[in-house]
Amino acid sequence: MDDDPRPRTRGSGGPLSPGASPLDVDEAVFDVVERIPPGRVSTYGAIGRLVGVGPRRVARALSQGGGAVPWHRVVRADGSAAGPVRVEQLALLAAEGVPVRNGRVDLAAVGWP
Repeated sequence: MDDDPRPRTRGSGGPLSPGASPLDVDEAVFDVVERIPPGRVSTYGAIGRLVGVGPRRVARALSQGGGAVPWHRVVRADGSAAGPVRVEQLALLAAEGVPVRNGRVDLAAVGWP
């Protein structure tokens, strides 16, 4: 697996252009999320910075079509899981050996990139 977290869908490797279509944004988000290794997690904000969008846009992409990527490896900035999928997400992360204490992932230990 390539260790470069930047999306592969753009030739420049930088953030999306301001006029990028919603589908381009979704694909860029999915591309980065696919690169998160098992046992590691990232945040909506970190993914957003790599892609060039805000954390809410990352969450929207994953909630609307991220089922084919390891969506469970993306958490809030404080290490907590999203409300509607909290139980499932924490179970999937625990199965990968991700340390969770009091419902929060230890980002200092397993944060990516």
